[in-house]
Amino acid sequence: MNTPRVATIAEVADAAGVSRATVSRVMNGRSTVRADLAARVRAVATELNYSPSTVARSLSLGRTQTVALLVPDLSNPMFQQILRGANQAAARDSYRVLVADSIEDPSRELELALEARRRCDALILCSPRMPDADLAQVLATAGPVVVVNRDPEDASVPVLSVDYADGIRTLTQRLIKLGHTAFIYLAGPESSTSNTVRLRALRALEGENPHISIRYEPCGAMIEDGYAALDAVLGSRATAVLAYNDLVAFGLLGKLNESGVGVPGDISVVGFDDIAFARYATPALTTMAVPQAELGRQAWEQLHQLILGGGERPSLYFRPRLVERASSGPVPRERSGPAAEVTGAEAPATLAAPGVLLWSRDDEVGVLGVDGLELARYERHAAMPDVHAPRPYLHPIYTLAGTMLTEQSPVDHRHQYGLSLAVPAVNGTSFWGGRTFVRGAGPTLLENHGTQVPHDLTLTGATLSEHLVWHSHEGEVLVEEDRTLTAAARPGADGWQLSWRSDLRAVRALTIESPATSGRPGAGYGGIFWRFPLGGPAGLLVADGEGEDAAHGSTSPWLAVSRAGEEGAWTALLIQGPAVRPWFARAGDYLGVGPALVWDTPLTVTEGADLPLELHALLVDRALDRDEIEALLPGLPGVH
Repeated sequence: MNTPRVATIAEVADAAGVSRATVSRVMNGRSTVRADLAARVRAVATELNYSPSTVARSLSLGRTQTVALLVPDLSNPMFQQILRGANQAAARDSYRVLVADSIEDPSRELELALEARRRCDALILCSPRMPDADLAQVLATAGPVVVVNRDPEDASVPVLSVDYADGIRTLTQRLIKLGHTAFIYLAGPESSTSNTVRLRALRALEGENPHISIRYEPCGAMIEDGYAALDAVLGSRATAVLAYNDLVAFGLLGKLNESGVGVPGDISVVGFDDIAFARYATPALTTMAVPQAELGRQAWEQLHQLILGGGERPSLYFRPRLVERASSGPVPRERSGPAAEVTGAEAPATLAAPGVLLWSRDDEVGVLGVDGLELARYERHAAMPDVHAPRPYLHPIYTLAGTMLTEQSPVDHRHQYGLSLAVPAVNGTSFWGGRTFVRGAGPTLLENHGTQVPHDLTLTGATLSEHLVWHSHEGEVLVEEDRTLTAAARPGADGWQLSWRSDLRAVRALTIESPATSGRPGAGYGGIFWRFPLGGPAGLLVADGEGEDAAHGSTSPWLAVSRAGEEGAWTALLIQGPAVRPWFARAGDYLGVGPALVWDTPLTVTEGADLPLELHALLVDRALDRDEIEALLPGLPGVH
């Protein structure tokens, strides 16, 4: 195949009947050429497929119209987004960005920076890790230069920095408020300035909070570094891991999942940067969001002004933002110690007077406690993926002895969250999450997930109440709900009671369905649903039998879930009211139960009509038998 010959400026000039200088002025956008002449030159250039030589143009202008961006690791999505932001901004000013990657080798950065500057008009140094002397040489000989995420001694050089100290403090303080006191920090490269800043901030925070301990473990910046850190993490006995960046957190999450360690049930893991993949981790990663693309855009704006001969540019500082997702949670009760004041952060609310159950507020979370112990947390603005149908939920819920009775986003059903009100289909919108059962097609992932939006939280003693609005996947309001959660001590039963009451009002006519109504036998789930933790065999007991076969579909007014094992015995006695509906019960591949709002026939609710839902639970630290249950029932709320 013959390669088409490239036309020359002389050939364009001859064909257009003008001088080569005129062609050059037209192709470079100069306005000194008559409009008709310029149009003729452009037409000939198009016909001959001519494009001006960038080398020749650079020689004539004294500029290459390119700048270089030096990064330590281009495989890191953080630096990819910085490059993207710089590239987009530079392109608007007719500049190109060339990238140089030191491949995590600080000894190569000086040579790369100087070589790149010889080929380009200016230089952006992104998170440089070279020695101070090398950096000083680059800044003295290779200007114009802008530096990202490092403060050089030369104060005249524009700097764009992320406040990593504030970010790591915010992240750690949030975990302290969740009850964590034992931490491990998986440190980044020793030559990384941001790592040094974080180490300094963590040591200061540790000094301010003598009840916490932080182990500092050399790690790295790559996924494989986090993957290799499992033994150090588990050996530290920490309940929360602070990873240097999201990539390290990803690697650790992968190894924890392989090893059967629950996140956040057994240990919380948090990252830093909020790269694009963070929300898709398993579970979704809690992290500090850094404005990555904006760093790149602003770096170009600063550099462009220097290229144009502007004066000194001000340095810019960016504060990262906490993004809470599913990889962080309260400290496991068996690992928690006495409540302690958090220094340098908003202190947790005092829980309760002795023997009195009391709701308190921790930011947007409702916390139920007694005698200084946390019994439950009500997550109102849950960091759920849209596909999980975001909704408030209770997790964790504990017995008085500290056994956790809920599971959050488990591997087998990621869309199940503790105790929540979840409905598979309301006018075609899923408030359950995950896939929708479609007749003739089976479970199908649809873009039909709605959201329960909470408003007006009120805490009065042992009662939590709020108003919720249910929005469809298309944004219309389907349901308004008044929800009340009430707790009470039950000393005669050596336990405590939790009551959930939801009064739903149909904003428009509703058709409520379950997979069973769409042709999946026995799948009548939906309503107030309790997802229990994974563990050993569990027993199910109802008024007319025992076991999953007896419980599933039963219209017994009560159902008891119990488990006895090395970690202690417990029972959750669930009682319905005011209406009794069939129980949906699973105790095989997972443990989850709840009254079925819709069993096998769609439920229609007229516009303006009310639909009350109610469930009461007695939680005790022993396995109750039938005789004990029948003796306790008369003193408990609900239908007996």
